[in-house]
Amino acid sequence: MALKFWNGAACLVIIAFQGCSSSGTKPEAAAQSGSGRGGAAQVGRYDPADAAAQGQQRARGAADAAMGYRAPSERVIYFEYDSDDVLPEYVPLINAHAAYLSANPKRVATLEGHADERGSSEYNVGLGEQRARAVARMLGLQGVSEGQLQIVSYGEEKAADLGHDEAAWQRNRRVEINYTGR
Repeated sequence: MALKFWNGAACLVIIAFQGCSSSGTKPEAAAQSGSGRGGAAQVGRYDPADAAAQGQQRARGAADAAMGYRAPSERVIYFEYDSDDVLPEYVPLINAHAAYLSANPKRVATLEGHADERGSSEYNVGLGEQRARAVARMLGLQGVSEGQLQIVSYGEEKAADLGHDEAAWQRNRRVEINYTGR
């Protein structure tokens, strides 16, 4: 009886994760595909033990992320020319970093401000600092303590792209978020 329950649970886990895959197949389409057996043809490709292990690993990863153990993987915020205004499309990213830092009070984020090559070195260092401070203010509004944030400005000195055109300059106008501590 317990074995039948376990096999059924493993099948549900497999079907659920197939719907989340990058193949673009919707869960309903995956359940209806196959040779007249509903989703069984899709599930039949997997060994139940392997599928259960994969499901447990994914569940642990999701739980770790929910508990704040993993920092968001995207760590760059880009800016418009000669501006320290955070663009609306980066607000969710900053909010995700704020949630991570709030859940991990021993972690420290270094906010590295950068600018493109236009303007004097002094101006670009100041602009990089203003950009980093703008991100720090947003993190602070989400409850991140000042002790968890360090601000550094490199101005134009650490270019992400060495080109001399608008595309390169866009990649260089940024704040990078890097973590230290446990």
